Amino acid sequence: MIKYILECKNKHKFESWFSTSKEFEKLQKKSLLECIYCDSKAISKSIMSPNILNKKEKKTKNEDNNLKKIKKDLNSLRKFVENNFEFVGNKFANRAREAYYDKKNNKNIYGITSDKEKTELQDEGIDVVSIPWIDKDN
Repeated sequence: MIKYILECKNKHKFESWFSTSKEFEKLQKKSLLECIYCDSKAISKSIMSPNILNKKEKKTKNEDNNLKKIKKDLNSLRKFVENNFEFVGNKFANRAREAYYDKKNNKNIYGITSDKEKTELQDEGIDVVSIPWIDKDN
């Protein structure tokens, strides 16, 4: 994507995005561009400076992209757990014990537990994994 500052014959300036510079030229030749203020079809590109990111801005942009990927991965994990595991709510510690000690009752479960209950389960040799649970509409 490329952003241009455009100017009409009446000197109105506005910006617009194009997939490529050739796309702008194609639309301009066909007179498909028009001023958002006066509907003039005589549109040209105005002088503009390129958008150059400094190191700090690049780092922030990379961090934003990394956070988006992490959020997407966590949402995928949440969806998988919700579709393949039974939600047992606050009864998680008891249900985990039942599944661990009664091998016939070995269901995939997820739920809520306190740090203390989690530690007790781990002390008993029961593998418990905490998943960062983000809101669906976060």
